[in-house]
Amino acid sequence: MRSRRRRGSAPAEEHVDERWMASYMDMVTVLMCMFIVLFAMSTVDQAKFDKLRNSLATGFGTTISQKVDTASGTVVPPELLTSDGQGFSTLDLATKEADRLSGLRDDMKSKLDAAGLGANVQFQVNERGLTVKLVGSQAFFEADRPELTGRASQVLTTIAPVMSKAGLEIMVEGHAANGVTSYPSTWELSSARSVNVLRYLVDHGGIPAAHIGAVAFGSARQVNDDSTEALMELNRRVDVVVLSDKPETVRALIPEALKAHAGQ
Repeated sequence: MRSRRRRGSAPAEEHVDERWMASYMDMVTVLMCMFIVLFAMSTVDQAKFDKLRNSLATGFGTTISQKVDTASGTVVPPELLTSDGQGFSTLDLATKEADRLSGLRDDMKSKLDAAGLGANVQFQVNERGLTVKLVGSQAFFEADRPELTGRASQVLTTIAPVMSKAGLEIMVEGHAANGVTSYPSTWELSSARSVNVLRYLVDHGGIPAAHIGAVAFGSARQVNDDSTEALMELNRRVDVVVLSDKPETVRALIPEALKAHAGQ
């Protein structure tokens, strides 16, 4: 019996007074982490911080910056990256947008010229986008009337597929010359004409109704002084504007990008 008791294991003793060490070690670990964070905050790499700040500002479209190296940890939106991982400057983006709008213009112009419809249609690329000017009421509308002529329908049928494929917002703007009209004012006449162009593009051109709108300016935005009948004809126009979807900072540089491209 004595030998059995000696060979048997004695129950382990609990030291309740040593449990405080677990809480103490947790507290020390937390304090160590806090001091590491404080030390890291007190030794910021100014160069890396500036890169991060500029990159974030560029991503939100508030700062013009040059190419950004993503390998150093700065953030660049995916749509602003080239295949080699480098970011575009704002002027690069404006040049790219100018090329896209110019491509739409050239596509429309070639199709109109091939159909013999290029006369009285003018194009302008600027910070708004691409403007297709239907100039001269004699060619596109009956005298003092809002209904489209056959030529106007043919022109719109020709350019509508190009605009629809681009997938951009479109604004139809009616303009009129000062003069006698059977309408209460030139506002009503220019409004009726712009709405008829809109309806034709939606009903026959395949333009989604959610992507197009119409506005009338009457005779408030003339391109000349109406001193002759020929000049009045230039003020009788409907502008179909394909609006750029880029940020304002990019669109503002489109004229500069066009000048640089023309000078090459």
